[in-house]
Amino acid sequence: MKRIRPSVFNVAFFWLAVGLMYLPILLLVIFSFNDSTYMVFPLKSFTLKWYDQLLGANELLRSLYNSLLVGFFSSLIATILGAMGALAMTRFQFKGKGAFLALSTVPMIIPYVVLGVAMMILFRAVGIPLTLWTVAIGHVVINIPYNILIVSARLAGFDASLEEAAMDLGANYWQTLQRVYLPIIMPALVAAFLSSFVTSFNEFALAFFLTGRENTLQMYLYSQLRFPSRLPLVVTLASITMVGTILVMVLAEWLRRFGRPGEMKGEPSHD
Repeated sequence: MKRIRPSVFNVAFFWLAVGLMYLPILLLVIFSFNDSTYMVFPLKSFTLKWYDQLLGANELLRSLYNSLLVGFFSSLIATILGAMGALAMTRFQFKGKGAFLALSTVPMIIPYVVLGVAMMILFRAVGIPLTLWTVAIGHVVINIPYNILIVSARLAGFDASLEEAAMDLGANYWQTLQRVYLPIIMPALVAAFLSSFVTSFNEFALAFFLTGRENTLQMYLYSQLRFPSRLPLVVTLASITMVGTILVMVLAEWLRRFGRPGEMKGEPSHD
C-alpha cells in the first residue's frame, strides 16, 4: 500500500492535542519538586521534601490502600465476567444475543454521576450500607463493557479449528477452555485487568456517591484541596498517580496487541 505523508496541518494538530493532554501532567510533576506551597512560576527551589512527607501522611496512605483494594477486586471480578460475556457473544448463538450486547454497553453511555446516584438510591432502598464494597460494585458495572470489548477483539481472530482439534483429541469443553482458549486470550485478560484497575483507581464520580466512612484516594485528594498548606502533597501524589497510570496504560495496550495472529506471523498490525 502506498504510504501517504501527513500534511503540516495534521502534524500541527497532533502535537497541539498531545500538548493539551500532557502539558498539565508535566506541570504537576514540575511543581511536585517546588519548595513552595504556591503553584506559580518561577519555582522557588528544588526539593524532595514533599515526596518524603508522603510517607508520613497516614490518612493519605490509608486512602491509597483503599483505592488499591477496591481496584484489585473490582478489576478481577470485571475481568472474569467480561471474559465470560465475550466468550458467550463470540462463540455461541442464542436468543436475545443482540439485546444482551446492547445492555452490556449501557454503562458506557450513561454518565457516571447519573449511574452513581441511581446505585446509591438502589443500595439505600434495599438496605445495603455504603462502604468500599459498594464502590467496588459500581466499578465492576462500568468496567465490564470495556472488558467485553477487549476480550472479544482477541477472540475475533481465534481459529475455531483449534477448538475442534482439541475436542477431537478427547478434551471436553472445560479442558478446551483451560488449555486452548486461556493461553491465547491471556494477554487480553491481563490488558483488560490493567485497564479496569486504572479506571477504578482514578474514578471519582461513583466513589463520591457510593463510598461510606472510608475514603478512596480520589475522594481524599478532593477533600484536601480546601487546605492550601496540603496542596503540595496533593500535587505530588497526583503526579505520581498520573505517571503511574500512563505507564500501566502503555503496558495494557502492548499486551492487548501482543500475539495477534498477524503479529505472530511477522505481519504488521493495521490498527
